[in-house]
Amino acid sequence: MTTYESLLAEITDPGGREILDPATGELVGRAPVRSIRDVDAAVARARAAQPAWAALADQERVDLLLRAAEVVEEAAEPLAELLSREQGKPLNGLNARFEVGGCAVWLRAAAATQLPVETVVDDGNTHAELRYRPVGVVGAIGPWNWPMAITVWQLAPALRMGNTVLVKPSEHTPLSVLALVAVLNRVLPPGVLAAVPGDGDLGAHLSSHPDVGKLVFTGSTATGQEIIRSSAATVKRLTLELGGNDAGIVLPDVDVRAIAQDLFWGAFINTGQTCAALKRLYVHTAVYDEICSALLEIARATPMGRGLDEQNLLGPLQNRAQYDIVARLVDAARKAGAKILIGGNPDPDSPGHFYPTTLVADIDNDNPLVAEEQFGPALPIIRYTDLDEAVAMANALDVGLGASVWSRDREAARALAARLEAGTVWINSHSGLHPMVPFGGVKKSGYGLRFGVEGLKAVAVPQVING
Repeated sequence: MTTYESLLAEITDPGGREILDPATGELVGRAPVRSIRDVDAAVARARAAQPAWAALADQERVDLLLRAAEVVEEAAEPLAELLSREQGKPLNGLNARFEVGGCAVWLRAAAATQLPVETVVDDGNTHAELRYRPVGVVGAIGPWNWPMAITVWQLAPALRMGNTVLVKPSEHTPLSVLALVAVLNRVLPPGVLAAVPGDGDLGAHLSSHPDVGKLVFTGSTATGQEIIRSSAATVKRLTLELGGNDAGIVLPDVDVRAIAQDLFWGAFINTGQTCAALKRLYVHTAVYDEICSALLEIARATPMGRGLDEQNLLGPLQNRAQYDIVARLVDAARKAGAKILIGGNPDPDSPGHFYPTTLVADIDNDNPLVAEEQFGPALPIIRYTDLDEAVAMANALDVGLGASVWSRDREAARALAARLEAGTVWINSHSGLHPMVPFGGVKKSGYGLRFGVEGLKAVAVPQVING
């Protein structure tokens, strides 16, 4: 039986980097720090293991992914506890237990998705088939906000398609990813999956490594741009999910009480630390005050605190740098005369990175809290009267990961959604993902799709056989 203590002992290095609980400042464990030489050795092992992995029958890889989902579920509680301690997210709600459960769901979805050979022409003269082959070694660089879930999004389709995978976790949350990989490797063949924890230079080395055929990255736009540059010499295939500053538009016909909870959690899921969270809310003046009041009521009733305390649904920011960004942006809103409905007053004596749930009303669209991605528990609510103006404001930024439209009239909402420049537009919800629905961004939010059939294609090489 896997316990929290046994899992932690399996992955920690007594001489490694200290990883502290963002809620308390207490030591969680010490993470190994690998070198460039370690990365080269790991790539060589992955390359050596890849032909045998690809040579397995597809059903054999499917069965191993299904077994991988089972062992994640068997270790679910210690994985969730480690995730809560290291990342800060509470155990309950859309947080640690939810994330670990999602890992099993996405592993099973990758196993269940079919990508058959497609006959594109068969006219008696030409017979052409389109099929997909493994890339080889896939590098996966992950973030600190959903470290386990996003790692599975990266590795599960890659493994299904016959690739081997090398994971580089965030320096902030390496233990969670190391634990997940250790659990998965209980059923996967040796060399098929490995993790290389360490500093950012390891990710940069992966992105330029000639034996890494594909790189999957989730993180900031600035880092994504560096990856594009460093991968150019090897013409490496890339899937990039980068920064987002998602807009939501609330139409005047909404039932405020019916949508308030979904609005709130669209913005504050994972304490706002989600790429596709709702980060700018445009509300028609006819329902503006009612929306603000409903969100304020929910914010007051939603407990924030240490993740291991079962009643909490919101936690700390994962690291001090992100805390400072949120604090700076809220202060900018306050100084500009925006109205702080709740929050904006962190406890300076707190041992953790707790920033209170913050709602900001009567704010200009060009305020930094609106124009920059806050990635934390602070939501600006912008009043509008003209729908075309709201669309223009929503589309004005150079990112476009997600967006949402809120209305009782679903057809009108769909028509409005088609005008928004975002990879995904939700109707009467925000940030919900499904393992069979493709997901990706536009503009500087990146390129490439994940999930479903498109996710399998993204980690494979198309080949046409003609004749």
